[in-house]
Amino acid sequence: MNFMDINIHASFLPHNDPDAAVAFYRDTLGFEVRNDVGYGGMRWITVGPADQPGTSIVLEPPAADPGVTDDERRTIDEMMAKGTYARILLATKDVDATFERLQASGAEVVQEPTEQPYGVRDCAFRDPAGNLIRIQQPL
Repeated sequence: MNFMDINIHASFLPHNDPDAAVAFYRDTLGFEVRNDVGYGGMRWITVGPADQPGTSIVLEPPAADPGVTDDERRTIDEMMAKGTYARILLATKDVDATFERLQASGAEVVQEPTEQPYGVRDCAFRDPAGNLIRIQQPL
């Protein structure tokens, strides 16, 4: 069996306030800003861990897709406000220390560190757009 050489290059999360998104991902999570592109009054911001230059998160305006209808945009806005639209899973070697730093920064806590039955200890926060950020530590 032949295996393909495929890596995760980028994942997308919506944002509705580019400055708040940059502050959270850069200043709170410690990611570097790799690109910040504006077009048509919208901004796409690429961030990622400094020691992982090949893996990025692109923070994009949810209205960027021209195929999304006005009704769909309203639904997306409502889901983002409730925190049910998008999520990402991150990993760390010390979830308790990471939790303490994020909580001290004022980030919105969703779940304190908890051992899960599927072999991780994790916690959860919301970013400024309402995206769920789960941070796991393998046990």
